[in-house]
Amino acid sequence: MKLIKTIALAALVGTAISSAPALAQMPAAVYEPYQDVTLVVNFPAHPHYDAAMRVLPLFTEETGIEVEVDQLQYLRMRERQTLELTQDEGDYDLIAYVVFSKADYVFADQLHNLARFFMDPSLADPNYNPDDLIDGYVQNIGVAGGTKGYLPGPTGSLFGIPFGSETSVLGYRTDIFEEHGLEVPETYEELLELACLIPELEPGMGGLASRAASGHQASHAYLLHLNPLGGGIFDDNWEPIVNNAQGVEAAEALKSIVDCGIEGSTTFGPSEAAAAFAQGQYGMFLDSIAFAAGFEDPSRSTIAGNVGWAMHPMGVERASQTGGFGLAIPRNAPNAEAAFLLMQWLTSPRIDLMIAMEGGNPSRFSTYQDAALNERFPYSATFGEALRFADPDWRPIIPTWGEINADLGTTLSQVLTEGVDIQEALDGVAERARGIMDEAGYYAWQ
Repeated sequence: MKLIKTIALAALVGTAISSAPALAQMPAAVYEPYQDVTLVVNFPAHPHYDAAMRVLPLFTEETGIEVEVDQLQYLRMRERQTLELTQDEGDYDLIAYVVFSKADYVFADQLHNLARFFMDPSLADPNYNPDDLIDGYVQNIGVAGGTKGYLPGPTGSLFGIPFGSETSVLGYRTDIFEEHGLEVPETYEELLELACLIPELEPGMGGLASRAASGHQASHAYLLHLNPLGGGIFDDNWEPIVNNAQGVEAAEALKSIVDCGIEGSTTFGPSEAAAAFAQGQYGMFLDSIAFAAGFEDPSRSTIAGNVGWAMHPMGVERASQTGGFGLAIPRNAPNAEAAFLLMQWLTSPRIDLMIAMEGGNPSRFSTYQDAALNERFPYSATFGEALRFADPDWRPIIPTWGEINADLGTTLSQVLTEGVDIQEALDGVAERARGIMDEAGYYAWQ
Protein backbone atom coordinates (compact mmCIF):
# COMPACT_ATOMS: atom_id res chain seq x y z
CA MET A 1 0.00 0.00 0.00
CA LYS A 2 1.32 3.42 -0.92
CA LEU A 3 2.16 5.79 1.92
CA ILE A 4 -0.44 8.50 2.47
CA LYS A 5 0.22 11.39 4.82
CA THR A 6 -2.89 11.30 7.01
CA ILE A 7 -4.11 14.46 8.65
CA ALA A 8 -5.81 13.97 11.99
CA LEU A 9 -8.99 15.85 11.18
CA ALA A 10 -10.22 16.03 14.73
CA ALA A 11 -7.13 18.03 15.69
CA LEU A 12 -7.84 20.64 13.03
CA VAL A 13 -11.24 21.78 14.26
CA GLY A 14 -9.89 25.06 15.68
CA THR A 15 -11.64 28.34 15.11
CA ALA A 16 -13.39 27.27 11.93
CA ILE A 17 -15.82 24.99 13.72
CA SER A 18 -15.99 26.83 17.03
CA SER A 19 -17.03 30.04 15.25
CA ALA A 20 -19.25 28.37 12.65
CA PRO A 21 -23.03 28.54 12.62
CA ALA A 22 -24.96 25.53 13.77
CA LEU A 23 -24.35 22.52 11.57
CA ALA A 24 -26.45 22.55 8.44
CA GLN A 25 -29.23 20.01 8.15
CA MET A 26 -27.52 17.79 5.64
CA PRO A 27 -29.70 15.40 3.61
CA ALA A 28 -28.66 12.09 5.14
CA ALA A 29 -29.89 10.06 2.16
CA VAL A 30 -27.32 11.73 -0.11
CA TYR A 31 -24.35 10.77 2.04
CA GLU A 32 -25.55 7.49 3.54
CA PRO A 33 -24.22 5.27 0.70
CA TYR A 34 -20.68 6.54 1.37
CA GLN A 35 -20.44 6.13 5.17
CA ASP A 36 -17.74 3.46 4.81
CA VAL A 37 -15.66 5.56 2.38
CA THR A 38 -12.42 7.30 3.30
CA LEU A 39 -11.55 9.87 0.65
CA VAL A 40 -7.89 10.53 -0.11
CA VAL A 41 -7.23 14.07 -1.30
CA ASN A 42 -4.09 15.70 -2.73
CA PHE A 43 -3.62 19.39 -1.80
CA PRO A 44 -0.69 21.80 -2.27
CA ALA A 45 1.13 23.52 0.56
CA HIS A 46 -0.49 26.91 -0.04
CA PRO A 47 -2.24 29.51 2.17
CA HIS A 48 -5.64 28.86 0.59
CA TYR A 49 -5.40 25.13 1.23
CA ASP A 50 -4.13 25.73 4.76
CA ALA A 51 -7.35 27.68 5.32
CA ALA A 52 -9.40 24.89 3.74
CA MET A 53 -7.78 22.37 6.09
CA ARG A 54 -9.10 24.31 9.08
CA VAL A 55 -12.65 23.99 7.74
CA LEU A 56 -12.44 20.47 6.32
CA PRO A 57 -13.33 18.64 9.58
CA LEU A 58 -16.87 19.99 9.19
CA PHE A 59 -17.33 17.79 6.13
CA THR A 60 -16.79 14.63 8.15
CA GLU A 61 -18.93 15.93 11.00
CA GLU A 62 -21.79 16.79 8.66
CA THR A 63 -21.63 13.85 6.26
CA GLY A 64 -19.89 11.00 8.08
CA ILE A 65 -17.38 10.62 5.22
CA GLU A 66 -13.78 10.47 6.40
CA VAL A 67 -11.05 12.39 4.58
CA GLU A 68 -7.28 11.93 4.48
CA VAL A 69 -5.13 14.68 2.96
CA ASP A 70 -1.76 14.34 1.28
CA GLN A 71 -0.50 17.93 1.34
CA LEU A 72 2.69 18.50 -0.65
CA GLN A 73 4.84 21.35 -1.91
CA TYR A 74 3.59 22.24 -5.40
CA LEU A 75 6.38 20.67 -7.49
CA ARG A 76 6.29 17.47 -5.43
CA MET A 77 2.49 17.47 -5.76
CA ARG A 78 2.75 17.69 -9.55
CA GLU A 79 5.32 14.87 -9.64
CA ARG A 80 3.13 12.69 -7.45
CA GLN A 81 0.06 13.35 -9.58
CA THR A 82 1.96 12.58 -12.78
CA LEU A 83 2.70 9.17 -11.32
CA GLU A 84 -0.70 8.52 -9.73
CA LEU A 85 -2.85 9.49 -12.70
CA THR A 86 -1.21 6.90 -14.93
CA GLN A 87 -2.10 3.95 -12.63
CA ASP A 88 -5.04 1.63 -13.31
CA GLU A 89 -6.38 2.65 -9.91
CA GLY A 90 -4.81 5.59 -8.15
CA ASP A 91 -4.65 6.57 -4.52
CA TYR A 92 -6.35 9.92 -4.99
CA ASP A 93 -10.08 10.55 -5.09
CA LEU A 94 -9.79 14.32 -5.47
CA ILE A 95 -6.84 16.45 -6.55
CA ALA A 96 -5.99 20.12 -6.60
CA TYR A 97 -4.11 21.19 -9.72
CA VAL A 98 -2.55 24.40 -10.94
CA VAL A 99 -4.16 25.94 -13.99
CA PHE A 100 -1.55 25.05 -16.61
CA SER A 101 -1.77 21.36 -15.66
CA LYS A 102 -5.30 21.30 -17.10
CA ALA A 103 -4.09 20.82 -20.66
CA ASP A 104 -1.79 17.96 -19.76
CA TYR A 105 -4.33 16.06 -17.67
CA VAL A 106 -7.29 16.52 -20.01
CA PHE A 107 -5.27 15.73 -23.13
CA ALA A 108 -4.13 12.48 -21.48
CA ASP A 109 -7.76 11.65 -20.55
CA GLN A 110 -6.86 11.56 -16.85
CA LEU A 111 -9.75 13.61 -15.43
CA HIS A 112 -13.48 12.91 -15.17
CA ASN A 113 -15.79 15.10 -17.20
CA LEU A 114 -17.99 16.58 -14.48
CA ALA A 115 -21.18 16.54 -16.55
CA ARG A 116 -22.30 13.12 -15.36
CA PHE A 117 -22.07 14.18 -11.72
CA PHE A 118 -23.99 17.43 -12.21
CA MET A 119 -26.62 15.48 -14.18
CA ASP A 120 -27.18 13.04 -11.31
CA PRO A 121 -30.00 14.35 -9.06
CA SER A 122 -28.83 12.16 -6.20
CA LEU A 123 -25.46 13.97 -6.19
CA ALA A 124 -25.98 17.50 -7.55
CA ASP A 125 -27.00 20.06 -4.92
CA PRO A 126 -29.84 22.21 -6.36
CA ASN A 127 -28.59 25.12 -4.19
CA TYR A 128 -25.03 25.00 -5.49
CA ASN A 129 -25.57 28.16 -7.62
CA PRO A 130 -22.82 27.76 -10.24
CA ASP A 131 -23.68 31.15 -11.74
CA ASP A 132 -22.04 32.71 -8.69
CA LEU A 133 -18.64 31.11 -9.38
CA ILE A 134 -16.04 33.52 -10.76
CA ASP A 135 -16.66 32.91 -14.43
CA GLY A 136 -13.16 33.75 -15.67
CA TYR A 137 -11.83 31.01 -13.41
CA VAL A 138 -14.45 28.44 -14.35
CA GLN A 139 -13.30 29.03 -17.93
CA ASN A 140 -9.60 29.13 -17.09
CA ILE A 141 -9.26 26.28 -14.62
CA GLY A 142 -12.19 24.07 -15.55
CA VAL A 143 -13.16 24.14 -19.23
CA ALA A 144 -11.38 22.29 -22.02
CA GLY A 145 -12.26 21.33 -25.58
CA GLY A 146 -13.90 24.59 -26.63
CA THR A 147 -12.40 27.63 -28.36
CA LYS A 148 -8.65 27.16 -28.88
CA GLY A 149 -9.05 23.84 -27.08
CA TYR A 150 -8.94 25.37 -23.60
CA LEU A 151 -11.70 28.00 -23.48
CA PRO A 152 -15.52 27.83 -23.49
CA GLY A 153 -17.32 27.16 -26.74
CA PRO A 154 -19.90 24.81 -28.25
CA THR A 155 -17.53 21.85 -27.93
CA GLY A 156 -16.24 22.63 -24.43
CA SER A 157 -16.66 20.47 -21.32
CA LEU A 158 -16.11 21.04 -17.61
CA PHE A 159 -13.31 19.09 -15.93
CA GLY A 160 -12.63 21.14 -12.79
CA ILE A 161 -13.97 23.73 -10.36
CA PRO A 162 -11.94 26.76 -9.19
CA PHE A 163 -10.67 26.44 -5.64
CA GLY A 164 -8.12 29.05 -4.71
CA SER A 165 -8.64 31.61 -7.49
CA GLU A 166 -5.92 34.24 -7.82
CA THR A 167 -5.49 37.36 -9.87
CA SER A 168 -3.00 40.21 -9.99
CA VAL A 169 -3.52 43.39 -7.97
CA LEU A 170 -1.34 46.34 -7.08
CA GLY A 171 -0.18 46.71 -3.50
CA TYR A 172 1.38 50.02 -2.47
CA ARG A 173 2.86 51.67 0.61
CA THR A 174 0.25 54.12 1.84
CA ASP A 175 2.77 55.87 4.10
CA ILE A 176 5.24 56.44 1.26
CA PHE A 177 2.52 57.60 -1.10
CA GLU A 178 1.12 60.02 1.50
CA GLU A 179 4.54 61.38 2.45
CA HIS A 180 5.39 62.26 -1.15
CA GLY A 181 1.90 63.13 -2.38
CA LEU A 182 1.85 60.28 -4.90
CA GLU A 183 -1.30 59.18 -6.71
CA VAL A 184 -2.09 55.49 -7.01
CA PRO A 185 -1.34 54.57 -10.65
CA GLU A 186 -4.35 53.87 -12.83
CA THR A 187 -2.47 53.33 -16.09
CA TYR A 188 0.72 51.61 -17.19
CA GLU A 189 2.31 54.94 -18.02
CA GLU A 190 1.74 56.07 -14.44
CA LEU A 191 2.89 52.72 -13.03
CA LEU A 192 6.19 52.72 -14.89
CA GLU A 193 6.84 56.37 -14.03
CA LEU A 194 6.35 55.64 -10.32
CA ALA A 195 8.44 52.47 -10.47
CA CYS A 196 11.50 54.59 -11.23
CA LEU A 197 10.45 57.74 -9.33
CA ILE A 198 10.14 56.04 -5.92
CA PRO A 199 13.87 55.09 -5.81
CA GLU A 200 14.69 58.76 -6.37
CA LEU A 201 12.35 59.88 -3.58
CA GLU A 202 13.41 57.09 -1.21
CA PRO A 203 17.09 56.26 -1.81
CA GLY A 204 17.77 52.55 -1.34
CA MET A 205 14.14 51.59 -1.96
CA GLY A 206 13.01 49.84 -5.13
CA GLY A 207 9.95 50.96 -7.06
CA LEU A 208 7.91 47.84 -7.93
CA ALA A 209 8.74 44.39 -6.54
CA SER A 210 8.52 41.83 -9.33
CA ARG A 211 9.35 38.25 -10.19
CA ALA A 212 12.32 38.08 -12.54
CA ALA A 213 14.19 34.80 -11.98
CA SER A 214 15.13 32.78 -15.03
CA GLY A 215 12.50 30.41 -16.39
CA HIS A 216 8.88 30.37 -15.32
CA GLN A 217 9.17 33.40 -13.02
CA ALA A 218 10.48 35.77 -15.69
CA SER A 219 7.84 34.50 -18.10
CA HIS A 220 5.09 34.99 -15.50
CA ALA A 221 6.24 38.56 -14.85
CA TYR A 222 6.22 39.28 -18.58
CA LEU A 223 2.71 37.88 -18.99
CA LEU A 224 1.50 40.22 -16.22
CA HIS A 225 2.13 43.11 -18.62
CA LEU A 226 1.53 41.47 -22.00
CA ASN A 227 -2.27 41.24 -22.05
CA PRO A 228 -3.02 44.67 -20.51
CA LEU A 229 -0.74 46.20 -23.15
CA GLY A 230 -2.70 44.46 -25.90
CA GLY A 231 -0.30 41.63 -26.67
CA GLY A 232 -0.49 37.85 -26.72
CA ILE A 233 1.57 34.75 -27.36
CA PHE A 234 -0.37 33.62 -30.47
CA ASP A 235 -2.92 34.99 -32.89
CA ASP A 236 -6.11 33.10 -33.69
CA ASN A 237 -4.26 30.91 -36.20
CA TRP A 238 -1.57 29.88 -33.69
CA GLU A 239 1.03 32.09 -35.32
CA PRO A 240 3.41 33.47 -32.65
CA ILE A 241 2.99 37.20 -32.08
CA VAL A 242 5.06 37.48 -28.92
CA ASN A 243 7.60 39.52 -30.91
CA ASN A 244 5.18 42.18 -32.22
CA ALA A 245 5.16 45.78 -30.98
CA GLN A 246 2.99 44.97 -27.97
CA GLY A 247 5.20 42.03 -27.01
CA VAL A 248 8.29 44.21 -27.16
CA GLU A 249 6.54 46.90 -25.10
CA ALA A 250 5.71 44.36 -22.38
CA ALA A 251 9.34 43.22 -22.22
CA GLU A 252 10.51 46.84 -22.07
CA ALA A 253 8.09 47.43 -19.18
CA LEU A 254 9.46 44.44 -17.27
CA LYS A 255 13.06 45.51 -17.85
CA SER A 256 12.31 49.04 -16.67
CA ILE A 257 10.69 47.68 -13.50
CA VAL A 258 13.63 45.38 -12.74
CA ASP A 259 16.22 48.07 -13.54
CA CYS A 260 14.54 50.34 -10.98
CA GLY A 261 14.59 47.61 -8.35
CA ILE A 262 17.06 46.74 -5.63
CA GLU A 263 20.26 44.77 -6.10
CA GLY A 264 19.60 41.07 -6.62
CA SER A 265 16.05 41.54 -7.89
CA THR A 266 16.79 39.57 -11.07
CA THR A 267 16.76 36.41 -8.92
CA PHE A 268 13.33 37.06 -7.42
CA GLY A 269 10.58 34.49 -7.51
CA PRO A 270 7.15 35.35 -6.06
CA SER A 271 8.16 34.67 -2.45
CA GLU A 272 11.31 36.77 -2.72
CA ALA A 273 9.43 39.68 -4.32
CA ALA A 274 6.74 39.52 -1.63
CA ALA A 275 9.33 39.31 1.15
CA ALA A 276 11.19 42.35 -0.19
CA PHE A 277 7.96 44.36 -0.21
CA ALA A 278 7.01 43.08 3.26
CA GLN A 279 10.39 44.17 4.64
CA GLY A 280 9.99 47.73 3.35
CA GLN A 281 12.43 47.42 0.45
CA TYR A 282 9.86 48.42 -2.20
CA GLY A 283 7.12 50.98 -2.62
CA MET A 284 4.82 48.80 -4.76
CA PHE A 285 4.05 45.13 -5.43
CA LEU A 286 2.20 43.71 -8.46
CA ASP A 287 1.36 40.05 -8.10
CA SER A 288 -1.22 37.61 -6.73
CA ILE A 289 -3.89 38.38 -4.16
CA ALA A 290 -2.60 35.31 -2.26
CA PHE A 291 0.13 37.41 -0.61
CA ALA A 292 -2.15 40.05 0.92
CA ALA A 293 -2.73 38.46 4.33
CA GLY A 294 1.00 38.02 4.92
CA PHE A 295 1.64 41.75 4.51
CA GLU A 296 -0.67 42.43 7.46
CA ASP A 297 1.04 39.91 9.75
CA PRO A 298 3.44 41.85 12.03
CA SER A 299 5.47 38.71 12.67
CA ARG A 300 6.37 38.57 8.97
CA SER A 301 5.94 42.14 7.76
CA THR A 302 7.36 45.50 8.77
CA ILE A 303 4.73 47.34 6.73
CA ALA A 304 1.57 45.97 8.38
CA GLY A 305 -1.09 48.68 8.46
CA ASN A 306 0.59 50.62 5.65
CA VAL A 307 -0.50 48.65 2.60
CA GLY A 308 -3.20 49.81 0.20
CA TRP A 309 -4.61 47.85 -2.73
CA ALA A 310 -5.73 48.86 -6.21
CA MET A 311 -6.71 47.24 -9.49
CA HIS A 312 -4.04 46.01 -11.89
CA PRO A 313 -3.25 49.21 -13.87
CA MET A 314 -4.80 49.56 -17.27
CA GLY A 315 -2.92 49.53 -20.56
CA VAL A 316 -5.01 49.46 -23.73
CA GLU A 317 -7.40 47.25 -21.75
CA ARG A 318 -7.93 46.04 -18.20
CA ALA A 319 -6.78 42.44 -18.00
CA SER A 320 -5.38 40.78 -14.91
CA GLN A 321 -3.77 37.43 -14.25
CA THR A 322 -5.60 34.13 -14.02
CA GLY A 323 -3.75 31.67 -11.81
CA GLY A 324 -4.29 29.59 -8.76
CA PHE A 325 -5.76 26.14 -8.34
CA GLY A 326 -8.82 24.04 -9.09
CA LEU A 327 -10.27 20.71 -7.98
CA ALA A 328 -10.71 17.69 -10.25
CA ILE A 329 -11.61 14.02 -9.95
CA PRO A 330 -9.04 11.66 -11.49
CA ARG A 331 -10.31 9.09 -13.98
CA ASN A 332 -8.81 6.38 -11.77
CA ALA A 333 -10.30 7.68 -8.51
CA PRO A 334 -11.50 4.80 -6.31
CA ASN A 335 -14.50 6.81 -5.00
CA ALA A 336 -15.49 9.27 -7.72
CA GLU A 337 -19.09 9.95 -6.55
CA ALA A 338 -18.07 10.65 -2.96
CA ALA A 339 -15.21 12.80 -4.26
CA PHE A 340 -17.74 14.88 -6.20
CA LEU A 341 -19.73 15.40 -3.00
CA LEU A 342 -16.60 16.73 -1.28
CA MET A 343 -15.73 18.95 -4.27
CA GLN A 344 -19.24 20.35 -4.31
CA TRP A 345 -19.19 20.93 -0.53
CA LEU A 346 -15.80 22.71 -0.56
CA THR A 347 -16.88 25.09 -3.33
CA SER A 348 -20.44 25.71 -2.08
CA PRO A 349 -21.46 29.26 -1.09
CA ARG A 350 -21.48 28.49 2.65
CA ILE A 351 -18.09 26.78 2.78
CA ASP A 352 -16.46 29.19 0.33
CA LEU A 353 -17.25 31.96 2.82
CA MET A 354 -15.99 29.96 5.78
CA ILE A 355 -12.68 29.25 4.05
CA ALA A 356 -12.38 32.91 3.07
CA MET A 357 -12.88 33.94 6.70
CA GLU A 358 -9.94 31.68 7.53
CA GLY A 359 -7.77 33.55 5.01
CA GLY A 360 -8.45 31.58 1.82
CA ASN A 361 -9.11 32.93 -1.68
CA PRO A 362 -12.84 32.84 -2.54
CA SER A 363 -14.14 31.20 -5.69
CA ARG A 364 -17.45 33.10 -5.65
CA PHE A 365 -18.37 36.72 -6.30
CA SER A 366 -20.92 36.64 -3.45
CA THR A 367 -18.18 35.78 -0.98
CA TYR A 368 -16.14 38.82 -1.96
CA GLN A 369 -19.23 40.97 -1.39
CA ASP A 370 -19.91 39.58 2.09
CA ALA A 371 -19.96 42.33 4.75
CA ALA A 372 -18.32 40.21 7.45
CA LEU A 373 -15.48 39.22 5.13
CA ASN A 374 -14.86 42.84 4.14
CA GLU A 375 -14.82 43.88 7.78
CA ARG A 376 -12.20 41.22 8.53
CA PHE A 377 -10.20 41.70 5.32
CA PRO A 378 -10.89 45.23 4.02
CA TYR A 379 -9.13 44.56 0.72
CA SER A 380 -11.67 41.87 -0.27
CA ALA A 381 -13.97 44.22 -2.19
CA THR A 382 -11.06 45.43 -4.35
CA PHE A 383 -9.99 41.86 -5.03
CA GLY A 384 -13.52 40.87 -6.01
CA GLU A 385 -13.67 43.72 -8.48
CA ALA A 386 -10.25 42.81 -9.91
CA LEU A 387 -11.43 39.25 -10.51
CA ARG A 388 -14.11 40.55 -12.87
CA PHE A 389 -11.26 41.47 -15.23
CA ALA A 390 -9.27 38.25 -14.82
CA ASP A 391 -8.45 37.13 -18.35
CA PRO A 392 -9.07 33.41 -18.94
CA ASP A 393 -6.81 33.63 -22.01
CA TRP A 394 -3.97 35.18 -20.02
CA ARG A 395 -1.70 32.38 -21.24
CA PRO A 396 -2.31 29.55 -23.71
CA ILE A 397 -3.25 26.42 -21.75
CA ILE A 398 -2.14 23.92 -24.36
CA PRO A 399 0.12 20.84 -24.10
CA THR A 400 3.04 22.64 -25.79
CA TRP A 401 2.95 25.62 -23.42
CA GLY A 402 5.40 24.17 -20.89
CA GLU A 403 8.20 23.97 -23.45
CA ILE A 404 7.45 27.38 -24.95
CA ASN A 405 7.08 28.97 -21.51
CA ALA A 406 10.46 27.63 -20.37
CA ASP A 407 12.15 29.05 -23.47
CA LEU A 408 10.40 32.41 -23.07
CA GLY A 409 11.44 32.67 -19.43
CA THR A 410 15.07 31.75 -20.09
CA THR A 411 15.29 34.22 -22.96
CA LEU A 412 13.73 37.03 -20.96
CA SER A 413 16.23 36.40 -18.18
CA GLN A 414 18.98 37.05 -20.72
CA VAL A 415 17.29 40.34 -21.59
CA LEU A 416 17.14 41.30 -17.91
CA THR A 417 20.64 40.22 -16.89
CA GLU A 418 22.81 40.25 -20.02
CA GLY A 419 21.42 43.17 -21.99
CA VAL A 420 20.30 41.02 -24.92
CA ASP A 421 18.31 43.08 -27.46
CA ILE A 422 14.58 42.67 -26.77
CA GLN A 423 13.39 42.48 -30.37
CA GLU A 424 16.10 39.99 -31.29
CA ALA A 425 15.33 37.88 -28.22
CA LEU A 426 11.59 37.75 -28.87
CA ASP A 427 12.12 37.04 -32.57
CA GLY A 428 14.04 33.96 -31.49
CA VAL A 429 11.27 32.90 -29.11
CA ALA A 430 8.67 33.30 -31.86
CA GLU A 431 10.72 31.26 -34.35
CA ARG A 432 11.29 28.42 -31.87
CA ALA A 433 7.66 28.50 -30.73
CA ARG A 434 6.48 28.09 -34.32
CA GLY A 435 8.70 25.06 -34.71
CA ILE A 436 7.27 23.50 -31.55
CA MET A 437 3.71 24.20 -32.68
CA ASP A 438 4.39 22.83 -36.16
CA GLU A 439 5.77 19.60 -34.75
CA ALA A 440 2.71 19.27 -32.51
CA GLY A 441 0.38 19.52 -35.52
CA TYR A 442 -1.10 22.99 -34.98
CA TYR A 443 -0.64 23.90 -38.66
CA ALA A 444 -1.78 20.58 -40.13
CA TRP A 445 -5.04 22.04 -41.46
CA GLN A 446 -3.53 25.12 -43.03
